[in-house]
Amino acid sequence: MYIPLMKELNLTWSDIKSTSKLELSGLATALSEYNILHSFDGYSAKDIDEMAKDKPDIRDKYNEYLSQRRKYGVEEAAKSFDALIQ
Repeated sequence: MYIPLMKELNLTWSDIKSTSKLELSGLATALSEYNILHSFDGYSAKDIDEMAKDKPDIRDKYNEYLSQRRKYGVEEAAKSFDALIQ
């Protein structure tokens, strides 16, 4: 848990030691959410289909990415079947 906080958030060891466990847990959760939320930025659904041919687990990760984007209001879910076709 400490290495991603140090690497991604540039926290020093003294910062980590002086921060409460609850705050560190919150920072780690926020970092995880951020990484999921931006993991497939720049890829289209076609790109994901091509990548999923070789690695089917990518589709699960992409669906989690879309779910997070909907959760935070970045992207809205399709409201009808016609919207999916376009």
